[in-house]
Order: sequence, then C-alpha cells, then structure tokens
Amino acid sequence: MVLNIEHLNLVVRDIPTTLAFYQAAFPHWSIRGGDEGEWHGKHRNWIHFGDDYQYLSFSDHGEGENRDLSGHQTGLSHFAFVTDHIDGIIDRLARAGFATDKKGDDDKYRENVYYIDPDGYEVEFVQYFSDLPSERNRY
Repeated sequence: MVLNIEHLNLVVRDIPTTLAFYQAAFPHWSIRGGDEGEWHGKHRNWIHFGDDYQYLSFSDHGEGENRDLSGHQTGLSHFAFVTDHIDGIIDRLARAGFATDKKGDDDKYRENVYYIDPDGYEVEFVQYFSDLPSERNRY
C-alpha cells in the first residue's frame, strides 16, 4: 500500500500575502482553483495552490496568532518539503523578501533550512545528499 500526502489545508489571514511566500518557493506551481463560501457562519475565500498531484489549500480570514513555536502547546510544529536544489529555494525566497529563520544542523547527508511563513507556520526545506534511508533518516 502506498500513501502520500496530497495536500495541507492552512487557515491564513490574507491569501495574497501567504501566496507570495509559497510562489517564491514553488515557482512551478499554480493556482489550481478556488472559490468562496461560508465556514461555520463566517465568509471565507479559498484557493488550491500546487501541481497536478499535490497542493496547499489556503482559506482566509484566520483569526489570532499561530501557536508559539518555542512553546509546548499542542498543534502543528512544522512541515517540510524535499528539494533537489535548496540553494535555489533560499535564493528565490531571499529575493522575495523572506529571511531564513534558522539553518538545520550540519550534516554530510542533508542540508535543511527553516522559514516562518507570513501566518506563523514553520516551513522546512531539505535537500538530501544520499538515497540510503540509513543515512537520510539518522535523526
């Protein structure tokens, strides 16, 4: 049995602001669709941003702040994307005005970097330098 993550559904404050971050990271993705509707009595807009096989769903009109990433509250800690060219992602995000939050530990089998997106989600990008699970998954 094969299982893959198809999409993440993120509640955000403002779709265009959020989209600017993800478009810089994923220039080959596009808006697949969107609409507006009501969610538990509140109007919202939503879009799907991705390719033919995976995407991010953004719903706007989020309220409040995301969880404190330095704390221990229940909730999403971070999510990660694998790339074969991490320097390209770092460069595109920098040109779009997004600073790295932190680098991952030095490791000969991978390089990773973390960002905080406009809505406070921590997003990791990782490039592996080995195809061997025993080297990639040492932590």
